[in-house]
Amino acid sequence: MSVDIHFEQLSDARWTELLPLIQQHQVVRLIDCGITEGRCKDISSALGDNPTLTELNLCNNELGDAGMQLLLQGLHGPTCKIQTLSLQNCGLTEAGCRGLPATLRCLPTLRELYLSNNPLGDAGLQLLCDGLLDPECHVERLQVEYCNLTAASCEPLAAVLRAKRELRELMVSNNDLGDAGVRALCRGLAGSASPLEALRLEGCGLTPASCQDLGGVVASKASLCTLELGDNKLGDAGVAKLCPGLLSPSSQLRTLWLWECDITASGCRDLCRVLRAKGSLKELSVAGNAVGDEGAQLLCESLLAPGCHLESLWAKSCGFTAACCQHFSAMLARNTRLLELQLSGNGLGDAGVQQLCRGLGRPGAALRVLCLGDCEVTNSGCSSLASLLLANHSLCELDLSNNCMSDVGVLQLAESLQQPGCTLEKLVLFDTYWMEDTDNRLRALEESKPGLKIIS
Repeated sequence: MSVDIHFEQLSDARWTELLPLIQQHQVVRLIDCGITEGRCKDISSALGDNPTLTELNLCNNELGDAGMQLLLQGLHGPTCKIQTLSLQNCGLTEAGCRGLPATLRCLPTLRELYLSNNPLGDAGLQLLCDGLLDPECHVERLQVEYCNLTAASCEPLAAVLRAKRELRELMVSNNDLGDAGVRALCRGLAGSASPLEALRLEGCGLTPASCQDLGGVVASKASLCTLELGDNKLGDAGVAKLCPGLLSPSSQLRTLWLWECDITASGCRDLCRVLRAKGSLKELSVAGNAVGDEGAQLLCESLLAPGCHLESLWAKSCGFTAACCQHFSAMLARNTRLLELQLSGNGLGDAGVQQLCRGLGRPGAALRVLCLGDCEVTNSGCSSLASLLLANHSLCELDLSNNCMSDVGVLQLAESLQQPGCTLEKLVLFDTYWMEDTDNRLRALEESKPGLKIIS
């Protein structure tokens, strides 16, 4: 049983109704509900009376440091068995962290702690790490993104990585850690038996100088499944340093995010060596990198290699044109492993979409999700896609948001969607505009096919 309320400003009467439920329910989520310090004493008291509570989520409420201290007091009870605590964007600073070491010592059941979007700073992070290092603390997932951290926070985090075998996921994206900070984290991982599974370092001010250390971590940590490095200026030089670690026989990486990393076709060539060799890699994002049509051809050739088992490719806004779609078409006709292809933000046009449809119309096509938002698709491209929807029975989701079709193109799609043989489950049309008659037709279509969702 749960209390699950989002985006509701709670009146005093409503609050009085909720307090007994907070005392009883296993999951309490009060997200963006206007809760401030004044109500934290009520929550603290209610938590002390609730031995069944396993999850508390108060994100996007202005609790402040004083509210945080009251809340932590409620978690100190001997019967508290909370497993997940989410306090993102609650106005917490270093002062709010002062009670964390004692609280973490009292909560051996806590497994997930989310503190992102709070200006904790390095001093607050040090206090948090003091608690994480306690033998009674067994946190497995730690999220401290957008917390005003610098390289100085990385030595305490490295100490946690060295000491705690329980920590499996570390999310520190969008902090100014820099190369020096990440080097310290990598040293911590290299000298530990930590079975870390996910490391998220997006937007951390990294350069090619970090990539050899990160590659060493990937090579040495067979447990590491997810590495997110998007929004860092790694460039082709950084990718070249990262790839030897990715190619290591011990690497079992499944997810690699490299969006907006200043990669060109040259860096794409190195990544393609990894794609061809590492069957463990299932998800790759190169979105926002100017790899161009040359990079697209390299990716498609690698996706046809026997050793490639990629299931999801995000290549949004990569500078692709219609010229590369013949390569995607040939790949999609033969690749039975790729299930999701994100091509939004590329100027493919109707000619490119027509090429894609040829490949997807082949009997062996297996793709389930195709995203073509903002690809300069007009009514002509909709006609090709409408025909595809009747011929292809693997595609479940199609995103055509922010394109150039009119009511004519939308109705062509609707005509195919209403056919019994069409198996599409979701059509996404954000930022697409049509007349009232067309809207009525789409709503009636959804009602007649309960398994279909049209999202706009």
